Amino acid sequence: MRKALLALLLAASVTPALAQEKTIDLKISHWVPASHPLQKALEDWAAAVEKDSGGTIKSKVFPAQQLGKAFDHYDMARDGIADVTYVNPGYQPGRFPIIGAGELPFLMSDAKGGSQGLDAWYRKYAGQEMKDVKYCLAFIHSPSSFHVRTKKVVVPEDVKGLKIRPADATMANFVTLLGGTNVQSSAPEVRDIIERGVADGVTFPWGSLVLFGVDKVTKYHMEAPLYVTTFVFVINKDKYGAMSDHQKQAIDNNCNVEAAGRVGELWGKFEDAGVDKVKAQDGQEVYKLTPEQTAQWKKAAEPLVKTWGDAVRKGGTDPDAAMTELKASLAKYNALAQ
Repeated sequence: MRKALLALLLAASVTPALAQEKTIDLKISHWVPASHPLQKALEDWAAAVEKDSGGTIKSKVFPAQQLGKAFDHYDMARDGIADVTYVNPGYQPGRFPIIGAGELPFLMSDAKGGSQGLDAWYRKYAGQEMKDVKYCLAFIHSPSSFHVRTKKVVVPEDVKGLKIRPADATMANFVTLLGGTNVQSSAPEVRDIIERGVADGVTFPWGSLVLFGVDKVTKYHMEAPLYVTTFVFVINKDKYGAMSDHQKQAIDNNCNVEAAGRVGELWGKFEDAGVDKVKAQDGQEVYKLTPEQTAQWKKAAEPLVKTWGDAVRKGGTDPDAAMTELKASLAKYNALAQ
């Protein structure tokens, strides 16, 4: 009788804890093809979360805009259409001005270190401009530049008159500043708009150029670290809030600077490998800039820093302090462009 009573009391004491550890199913959404390295990065992230949660957090990755359009992924996480999403903040100009610092030309030199430096810096600001979701991590792809069908773009003046699909809001401002016209589209649509003559070229990283078939419709490729695009993983707040403390810790273990570096490194290697693939193709012209030409591009990009600073200041953030912090963070991770 005593043993039976003891067993009953023990069962009563552990039942609440076990109840909190109910299995959580995560819908993870992104908008690039399943063949893109981001698919593996998200699968690896999900596997790490499952392991750290003792198998109580399961995930399914939905690629290629299955759950919604690329431009909608932040709101999809906010609204619970997906639980974890991959977001390009630059797809919505003006909405996330602070993280736009990472898009400024000639700032970052390396995908892994750049991702770590960006993420470590942005954690201070994520709650301010991404308060509708739980911020997980930020990262970048390898630095890249212009890929054009109609002519070589060597100096800033060459952009005048061109129709360019920009990678993000900052590159869109740059194209306008240089006398070009922006053509907005998501990455999966780029080949089509160039093929139809709606756009003359694109700012795009190298591996993705090949993956999306954009190399088939462009000929002239600037090999220079002109820009990077910032990305984030974000999580639905209610989904995270419904987790046990142990499950939340499993998420937090994989939403940090180290995890950002892993995502950036995997994607960076993929993009870097694209340079030689394009060079090996007949009819492609890949060219580097001289120091003098690079100096012209840096000079032409200076107004972008002021534009970014003005937007950030409107939200109550000191742009000079924020930029100083970002550069220090990038330097810490050996990813500050010289």
